[in-house]
Amino acid sequence: MKLTQRPFGDEALLFSMENDNGVTLEATNYGARIVNLFIPKDLGRKNIVLGFDSVEDYKKETYFGATIGRVAGRIKKGEFSLDEVLYKTSVNQSGNTLHGGKPGFDEKIWDFDINETDQSVSIIFSTNSPDGENGFPGNLEVSVTYTLDNLNNWSVRYQAKSDKDTIFNPTNHVYFNLTGHPSNPIDEHCLQIGSEEFAPVNAADTTVTGEKRGVFGTAYDFRTAKKLKSTFESDDIEVKKVQGIDHPFFLTSTGINHMAAKLISPDGKIKVEVYTEEPVIVVYTANFVEGVPLMHGEKLTQHGGITFETQAAPGAIEFDGFGDIILRSGENYTSQTKYKIYF
Repeated sequence: MKLTQRPFGDEALLFSMENDNGVTLEATNYGARIVNLFIPKDLGRKNIVLGFDSVEDYKKETYFGATIGRVAGRIKKGEFSLDEVLYKTSVNQSGNTLHGGKPGFDEKIWDFDINETDQSVSIIFSTNSPDGENGFPGNLEVSVTYTLDNLNNWSVRYQAKSDKDTIFNPTNHVYFNLTGHPSNPIDEHCLQIGSEEFAPVNAADTTVTGEKRGVFGTAYDFRTAKKLKSTFESDDIEVKKVQGIDHPFFLTSTGINHMAAKLISPDGKIKVEVYTEEPVIVVYTANFVEGVPLMHGEKLTQHGGITFETQAAPGAIEFDGFGDIILRSGENYTSQTKYKIYF
């Protein structure tokens, strides 16, 4: 195991974690984000996540690879009630608060620490979100730890504590494309999700409607692995609303030892399995890519990547059964997601 660091622009650093198998995970403290994930390939390297070459490009498309918070997804109309008190949060997309408003966690320069052992290496990013930032109550201390080990596991661990009752629902926004090329759509990738229900969305702004719908007989039935192409080409009304997938999937089982999702490359040689303690995965398939900067010299195509945003469902503060995102004063928030890589 080894770890190196180098400048990444505008006070940011880029950290490279490499295990004994040649897997390299690169992350920056700008947004506590994942930039690259390289796997060995025919004596070369293949980058299986989407990213940019500079902080300047990330400032144009802030969410790629980033830690998202305080609340992932959309808060409808930028307001929520907590203990009968109405809070208004900063509105930054279609009249709603998206991914915590602006500036979000994705735009912060995070502090960092490093932990190295013979079998793993970790970067612990930490930051503070002050009381009232973007309208959220409480001084929030938060950390996210990225660990790469010699079993080719990449794990993400969140910890947080607030001095006031608040809401908190972080996630990671990394995109996978197992061909190594953002110019190749993920149509021929196979996807499996351990879910029997998903949440339909409103066509106007993709906020959830509050309904849970069974996946059976729909384009979103991924209980067994199938090519994403079959979903993208479906006439399903939910697919048409978002031109792909941009929906929460409620997991049938959770825990770091229960596989929640699997992505398989077109040639079947590369697989990524997702394990999480969270109840939901929000899947987004890069449906709208106009204006995205070049990625290592390549243009991102529609459906050029897929995210697995492990979290409580968007709408949790509104709808029963969508999860609990209330963080009480002094309580310790912890959550873990793991990605296991096969090649």
